[in-house]
Amino acid sequence: MTDRRALLKSLAAAPALALAGAAAAAPFARADVSALAKALAAKPYVAPDASLPKPFANLDANSYGAIRARPEAAPWRDADLGFALVPLHRGFLYAAPVDLWIVEDGAARKLAYDVASFDFGGAAAPKGVGDIGFSGFAVDVGRLGAWAEMAKFQGGDAFRAIARGQAYGASARAYTLRTADPRGEEFPLFKAFWIEKPSPVGEALVVHAIADSPAAAAACRFTLRPGEATLLDAEIELHARRPLDALGLGAMAGNHLFGAIDRDTGGDVRPAVHSVDGLQIRLADGSWIWRPVADRKSVQVSSFAAPGPRGFGLLQRDRTFADYQDDSQHWERRPSLWIEPIGTWGDGAVEIVEIPSRSEVNENVVAFWRPKASVAPGAPASFAWRQFWCWTPPTKSPLARAALSRSGALGGKRRFIVAFEGDAFADAQEGAGAFAPDLSAAPGRATTVGVYLDRLSRTLRVVFDLDPAGADLCELRLRLTREGEPVSETWLFRWTA
Repeated sequence: MTDRRALLKSLAAAPALALAGAAAAAPFARADVSALAKALAAKPYVAPDASLPKPFANLDANSYGAIRARPEAAPWRDADLGFALVPLHRGFLYAAPVDLWIVEDGAARKLAYDVASFDFGGAAAPKGVGDIGFSGFAVDVGRLGAWAEMAKFQGGDAFRAIARGQAYGASARAYTLRTADPRGEEFPLFKAFWIEKPSPVGEALVVHAIADSPAAAAACRFTLRPGEATLLDAEIELHARRPLDALGLGAMAGNHLFGAIDRDTGGDVRPAVHSVDGLQIRLADGSWIWRPVADRKSVQVSSFAAPGPRGFGLLQRDRTFADYQDDSQHWERRPSLWIEPIGTWGDGAVEIVEIPSRSEVNENVVAFWRPKASVAPGAPASFAWRQFWCWTPPTKSPLARAALSRSGALGGKRRFIVAFEGDAFADAQEGAGAFAPDLSAAPGRATTVGVYLDRLSRTLRVVFDLDPAGADLCELRLRLTREGEPVSETWLFRWTA
């Protein structure tokens, strides 16, 4: 059996992270992944060989989607452990290879690719195909005879999860580099995964991974816990090859084609198409921000100072079928993704990038936390956070929330309607005049401001017109106060011509 020193030596020497004699088990410990990331970062970056044999080199979306792992090829499906591992084939957008290792009793065994382990949608299995590796893996949860997919690690350094009853929507990243930066973004790639065999009585699945990019290598550890909300703890140890001055942590992405805030439907019969409709931030001082997102005409980057944030995430607040009228996509079932930092993150800002898109499959909204200080080579930098893939975030603000954000053209101006929802508006003794809208536009000005209270639905609507005064961009800010104290979260929006 290979000893640990030989294991690390062979790993560090192989850019594809493949071991010679992979059929044999090798000792494994979490420290091995850290040592491997450090060894990779000490050498120049080597991109993986993403070439594929002819049968898989030019698959279209339909041909690739027809390829499925056979049930008997999924480790643990018959072991009644609550989890099953589903290898994912390479091809189409997922050509880069990754190695999958199963960890059991302190030893790692490489999972070998076998063409016979896949169903090709009724087509005959190609012949003469060697071990081409995998593009990632999915995680099924359940017990014998009743399984449902809960998470997927596939494509670059991306992964996604869902809560019970949901469909895939937003995605997350291990880390981002230079997102929306003029120097060009770097896209890390997962190179290998080590998945620990779960305990029969356990309720968590532990996954170790290596992610690599030209600027840095990272040792990752993910702990997944399924439930009404799926929890995923991410621990990232970064080893920089060069100073990381545009790092993104807790990164996530979703799609927003159009909604009530930007109703340019292009003739689409649906009233909204999006997997996320806004960014929420909980600041260290306890205040809450809600920033609706929109499909833009040009790339927009917004930054919100957030030293030591308590949480942030891309949320899907519109939760009824009537919001979307889409019988196939069911956008109302897409998860909100909420992040709470673990440990001290220090000074930094939450950034959101909105990218023009005319396709509902494009993830055109990206959010992350950017540390103020760069990460220097020579010493690892560690960060951890907990993700909640959920219907609503676990921590509820005591303030009224913005339940509706709507806008439209009106006589050369732009009219906005923001409806806040909360128990404060159910008090029959108070009228709308008890609540003052703290509203500003910079540049430009807000005019014709109206406040309308509906006690039955516990909502207060603020209606106003924006006069941009010739500007192409206006930052809007609105919150409700009562006797000088805030009673709502702070609503922010960037209007662009």
